[in-house]
Amino acid sequence: MKSKVFELIKKEAHRQKFGLEMIPSENYTSENVMRAMGSILTNKYSEGHPGARYYGGNEVIDEIERYAQSLANKLFGTEHAIVQPHSGSPANLAVALELAGSGGTTLGLNLISGGHLTHGSRASWTGKLFNAVNYNVNPENWHIDLNEVRDLAKKHKPKFIWVGTTAYPYKLDYKGFAEIADEVGCFLVADTSHISGLIVTGLHPDPVPYVDVITTTTHKTLRGPRGAMILVTKQGLGKDPDLGKRLEKSVMPGLQGGPHDHQTAAIAIALEEAMQPSFTSYMEQVVKNAKILAKELGTDSETHLVLKSLTEYGFGMGYQAQFALEEAGITVNKNTIPGEPASPFYPSGIRLGSPALTTRGMDEKDMIKIAGWIKEVLEEIRGMDLPKEQSARAPFLKEVKYKLKENKNLKRIRVEIESFAGKFPVPGIF
Repeated sequence: MKSKVFELIKKEAHRQKFGLEMIPSENYTSENVMRAMGSILTNKYSEGHPGARYYGGNEVIDEIERYAQSLANKLFGTEHAIVQPHSGSPANLAVALELAGSGGTTLGLNLISGGHLTHGSRASWTGKLFNAVNYNVNPENWHIDLNEVRDLAKKHKPKFIWVGTTAYPYKLDYKGFAEIADEVGCFLVADTSHISGLIVTGLHPDPVPYVDVITTTTHKTLRGPRGAMILVTKQGLGKDPDLGKRLEKSVMPGLQGGPHDHQTAAIAIALEEAMQPSFTSYMEQVVKNAKILAKELGTDSETHLVLKSLTEYGFGMGYQAQFALEEAGITVNKNTIPGEPASPFYPSGIRLGSPALTTRGMDEKDMIKIAGWIKEVLEEIRGMDLPKEQSARAPFLKEVKYKLKENKNLKRIRVEIESFAGKFPVPGIF
């Protein structure tokens, strides 16, 4: 049977091959990871945990899951690994429900300051099910203010503190957070979804000596499949020897039924790959590329991620910049900046990063070239008469897209980028 779906996949393959993927939470998996994701393991149902399934025929599945758990503990230096969460948000919810309980107090980084939805945003169930308190970054230097964290922790007595980010380009002070958590007697949870690849290669401070629980997605800098893990440290088990088992039950049967066994196998392959010396070399290049990209764009970064303010280009220009760059063949995402003067829907910044481009083999000289195109696009929208009316959302968006699609300079840049990007391989695309 001929399916339209495969034609659409070909279309997406063309977009990936001849464009520049710069959203920092996206990456390219290896062909082996993709082979596992498309394997016969998707046929099996394995509700339960290794050695305690509700279905028969899971002897091999148990081996695969236990192997993935052992690799995760070895790579991160943790004591207990849960590899069943379908993705990062349910993993975070499982942890929050178990540690705080419905209505319990949590403390996490504000979404506008670079935190994640699941760290207590009012748009997320983690901001509705819990008494979610948020700390912020300093609007002047964009760094987390630990004095504010301490003051809020002492005042609100949270059940646990989130230390994790989604749009924060700097290294995290896990030791400083741990001192605050110890002062108020609460758990400390590190969401390392963005930076796990940097952590396991020694390019970012290690949270393991300081935190009780780690959550992480398995794509992003780990270059695995879409999925997530919950890891419990020696310190966490010291506080509660049953913490690992409690969190297992919070995942299943608490939130999920059967795990995705093909996903578990693909996670194991990604963890194997992350243990190779070549992965360390890759992550070192990721950081080099992000730093030079940030420098060229007039900002800075200590990780894989760049947050660029566009306030100099006009009010709330993140949306216009995202679509203009997309028309030119560069994929980024609009993003709020600390002290956001506009709104989350029409924010004042863009978020971009280097992991996917580095996977394709690009280096510092390529980042300089790409930064040049980005600056060209930003200058182009500065000079365009783009609508800025934000009260009538649908007409506003339609008019912005129309004007950008008709821009001749963006079309010219796109041709240049297609010629450039097409020279670099993408795993699984030939």
